[in-house]
Amino acid sequence: MSDALTPGPEHKFTFGLWTVGHPGHDPFGDPVRPPIDPAETVRRLADLGVWGISFHDDDLIPPRAAPGERGQVLKRFRKALDETGMVVSMATTNLFKHPVFKEGAFTANDPQVRRYALAKTLRAIDLGADLGAQTYVFWGGREGTEALAAVPPLDALDRYREAIDFLAGYATDRDYGLRFAIEPKPNEPRGDAFLPTVGHVLAFISSLDYHDMVGVNPEVAHETMVGLSFFHAVAQAIWAGKLYHVDLNAQKAGRYDQDLRFGSEGIKDTFFFVKLLEDSGYDGPRQFDARPYRTERDQGIWDFAAGCMRTYLLLAEKARQFDADPQIAEALEAAKAPQLAEPTVGAYSADEAERLKSAAFDVEALAAQTYHNDRLDQLVIELLLGVRG
Repeated sequence: MSDALTPGPEHKFTFGLWTVGHPGHDPFGDPVRPPIDPAETVRRLADLGVWGISFHDDDLIPPRAAPGERGQVLKRFRKALDETGMVVSMATTNLFKHPVFKEGAFTANDPQVRRYALAKTLRAIDLGADLGAQTYVFWGGREGTEALAAVPPLDALDRYREAIDFLAGYATDRDYGLRFAIEPKPNEPRGDAFLPTVGHVLAFISSLDYHDMVGVNPEVAHETMVGLSFFHAVAQAIWAGKLYHVDLNAQKAGRYDQDLRFGSEGIKDTFFFVKLLEDSGYDGPRQFDARPYRTERDQGIWDFAAGCMRTYLLLAEKARQFDADPQIAEALEAAKAPQLAEPTVGAYSADEAERLKSAAFDVEALAAQTYHNDRLDQLVIELLLGVRG
């Protein structure tokens, strides 16, 4: 079991520069950790068995960096990548921190703000592609409103679509080979955000000119914070063929976006998500978009990163035990779970519709069935508590 718990490139674990590099500030307190050079982050993560790194444009290149400083940062970063074998797995744009975006970015009312947001993103796409990123993520942190009258939502969605189509056209024209992934979030920092859930994003993607190259980047915290099931959200994205990237952390329902260490909350839901990801054949990055507790610094930062990966691998091992457990298999049969994979009627035909209407159903007998879900769920709890397998 020890080998199964050792991270390696085959697991495609990734971290953002903003995760282990988070300085520990919050709305009520100043930073508690010094900044970490991006090249040092690459080396420390590589030592832990991490496969890839991701970044916002401003994470890697300070926004006010002079050309010479920019060149030095990139030189150190590329050298660290080359020496460790780490890859750049994803890139994105910071369109939420600077005051210019306080009213929105792609959906800002002011056309000049929208144009600036697009220009910043074009440059960031160039940077990401130059460093080998294969996925480009869009989180609309400022795309939303608090004053409902101030932002006409139909117009905002038109502008959002216009932006993604324009950027997809640019990446296609440059032959960057990028896939785009839109990251939903229901609120925070805006009171109400556009494209708040995986379902909203999937519907939005269907309207795009370049819909084939655009998918979803769901995040544990963003679905969980409003009480939705992340497990089901990811399943919906997989079912639609649109899971292009995924962000892993932990979250208590009903709280602000906490970005807790992966698996530190909601362990049963997290187990079923990991099992789904492993069973589905998903081969993209497994990105930890979390951050150390504010109490941590120095070695505590890297203990946090190692813990994220170890929990994922522990749950992946539990998923294998689930599949091999004969009592769980028996309980699944009692719940009739395997029968859900059987077609109900198949494709429509007039003859089948007539047979269905004329069929006799013993409704009382069907209603009297029991499915023993409590026993199945108890077996899952015992598996996770380590008393099975």
